[in-house]
Amino acid sequence: MLSRDGVAGLVCLGGSLWFLALTRGLPHPALVPIGPAFYPRILLTITALLSAALVVSDLVRRRGAARRAPVRYGLVLVTFAIFGVYVALLPPLGYRAATFLFVGGLLAALERPRGARWWRVLAVALVTTAATYYAFEGYLSVLLPRGRLTGF
Repeated sequence: MLSRDGVAGLVCLGGSLWFLALTRGLPHPALVPIGPAFYPRILLTITALLSAALVVSDLVRRRGAARRAPVRYGLVLVTFAIFGVYVALLPPLGYRAATFLFVGGLLAALERPRGARWWRVLAVALVTTAATYYAFEGYLSVLLPRGRLTGF
């Protein structure tokens, strides 16, 4: 018998495979090497793989001793609050500064860094911000929000 995680994995696996099959019907332009189905196929394939992994991990966990993780509703509320602050900071600070603060704050909230581990939080926040910024601005030519206060 599958748990809720296993059932959710099966639903997501079925949905992603269904939508992946539907991408076969998208037209492919002759002059462009990457058609409109390219990115959805990547995302749906990753979703299907992760969903299958969730089902397998649920089945493996069922065979062994089941250990329940503690419920942490407070952390869920803190995560929503951090995301809300991020959305509010995007217009005044811009994408780069707000995303750096968001990723750093979320990492620190999820697991408090102690001592010298703060450099990891700052490094992950910096790398995440730089990678997403250059992927969207440089590669995909998507304009990201500029800050009214910062100008970048």
